[in-house]
Amino acid sequence: MPQEFNYQEAIRVAIETEKELMDFYQHAADITLDPAAKKVFQTLAEDEREHARHFFSLYGGETLGTFEQFIAGPAKSHSTMMHELEKQFTSDIKERRAMEIAMREEQDLEKNLRLTASRIVDPMARKVFEGMALETRQHYEVIESEYARLMAMVHETDIDTYVRE
Repeated sequence: MPQEFNYQEAIRVAIETEKELMDFYQHAADITLDPAAKKVFQTLAEDEREHARHFFSLYGGETLGTFEQFIAGPAKSHSTMMHELEKQFTSDIKERRAMEIAMREEQDLEKNLRLTASRIVDPMARKVFEGMALETRQHYEVIESEYARLMAMVHETDIDTYVRE
């Protein structure tokens, strides 16, 4: 069923989504002890901040305040991602669980963004959601790679070494 998302609404949703992800990744970085995993989460948080900044520059509305005000606002503590992360806070396996949560959420978000994009009538609004889905896929791949390293799995760059004919 087609959705009547206009471009302005799509941009607002994109900004809010990017902030929620930024807050999650920053919190994950704050509780992560492994230096490489912490760096991945910090990089993803910064990527999300820059995505939000980009969308904010396209946003013509005034309901969100300035970019800095919006970004400095409190994290959505009731989001599924934050709730899952908080449940694991006392665990000895914080990094692993944070990565698992992030991978699951990125996969779900990509699926939802693609589904939403397929239903949007306005081509410009649809393009916003398709672009977000692509960025979400790329973030999933970064997290998946770091998860493999953290779990001492064969990294994709080493696959030729371990594949036997």
